[in-house]
Amino acid sequence: MGDASGHGHDERDPSVLAAARARLAADRADTLVRTAALGRDFDGIVAANALIAVDDEHDPEGASTAFERAHVAALLVQAREHLEELDRALRRLEHGEYGRCEGCGMTIAPARQIRPAATTCIHCARSAGPDAVMRRRAPGSSLDVP
Repeated sequence: MGDASGHGHDERDPSVLAAARARLAADRADTLVRTAALGRDFDGIVAANALIAVDDEHDPEGASTAFERAHVAALLVQAREHLEELDRALRRLEHGEYGRCEGCGMTIAPARQIRPAATTCIHCARSAGPDAVMRRRAPGSSLDVP
């Protein structure tokens, strides 16, 4: 009982959908925990620097503090982007679109399920190139660091 794309599974099978929903929900929960922890880390760095006069340019500790703040901020942005990807994947699942390539409409191969929020098949992802991620980002997404 394979699908029309020949990948050997039926993405409409309730057990496949339940497994996908569980994977997405678990990944979302982990990402929420990571986002909260990074937010606390960022706030801690900012608060610690507010208590002392740090001159990033001349203080020997300033450069490492600025790097640490920027590093945590970048990780926080990545976590928030991933959370938005997971939310979009959950919406696609609800609308019966999960597991279908947004580029060609074919089924996304099970091997690509390592990225449960994937929106394209391997062929379309390779064809699109690295700039495709920026074009697929939802308009109005708020990924700024607090």
